[in-house]
Amino acid sequence: MSANSTSRTSPSDLTLTVRDQRFGRNAKREKGVDPVASAWFAALSASFPRGEAMFIDAVKAFRDDVPEDLAREIRAFIKQEVNHSREHLAFNRALEAAGYDIASLDKRIAGLVAETQEKPAIVQLAITAALEHFTAMFAHQFLKHPDRYATPGMGDPALWSWHAVEEIEHKGVAFDTWLHATRDWKPMKRWSVRNIVMLKVTGRFLRNRMQDALALLEQDGITGTSAKLRLAWHLLGNPGKLRRIFPAWLGYFRPGFHPWDEDDRYLIARHDSEYAAANLESVPAQ
Repeated sequence: MSANSTSRTSPSDLTLTVRDQRFGRNAKREKGVDPVASAWFAALSASFPRGEAMFIDAVKAFRDDVPEDLAREIRAFIKQEVNHSREHLAFNRALEAAGYDIASLDKRIAGLVAETQEKPAIVQLAITAALEHFTAMFAHQFLKHPDRYATPGMGDPALWSWHAVEEIEHKGVAFDTWLHATRDWKPMKRWSVRNIVMLKVTGRFLRNRMQDALALLEQDGITGTSAKLRLAWHLLGNPGKLRRIFPAWLGYFRPGFHPWDEDDRYLIARHDSEYAAANLESVPAQ
């Protein structure tokens, strides 16, 4: 197979399940509870509603002539992302109710999204594929090591595990759409463009999410060098969210890469079985 063949796609027996769930509608958050973890999770959540709307638009722009199995996955992808946006809007409202200024972050994110949407549609799709790889990497780590990432600052862990499951499940949709959209490109061009885009996306994603996290830490009274060191330790030391995804990030640049090179559906199965068991236990005996 060519290093950039379009024949490598998501598993043929993959099923995308739209889990229409709601979380934390009556939950109250407190400021300063594990402020570094809280700032990072809040920075991610602040970016999701506008970011995921951008992902939907990027994929929809190329869905008209895709194979039926991919068209089916795109439809489920859109439904999943719409639900994710809804739940993170609720999460963000809870942050605002706790006293955090999310509006200033949202305004800046809106500007960044608008800037991205001025780019050619195929570039937006490549950006989406790269960012979907980021969400899938974080999702894998979160589901594989829940105790390592569950902290008082994250809000409802069930929200994040639900989101993580569906990010893994649809991690190949944008990439497969990209492969189809660029099927007439020369292999080297396809490989070069997606890798250049990933490098640019990585710098932009990390810079912006850390800037947002530092802005939120400032609202907790943690500023300057102290804030930067504490955030760096959280991301690179313990629990090391960025350090732990580095091998998977590096894999994106490999010729012939596909998001499903690692089939981690066992994490989805584990989550769904635990969710079903928890619901069964909550049913009173007859």
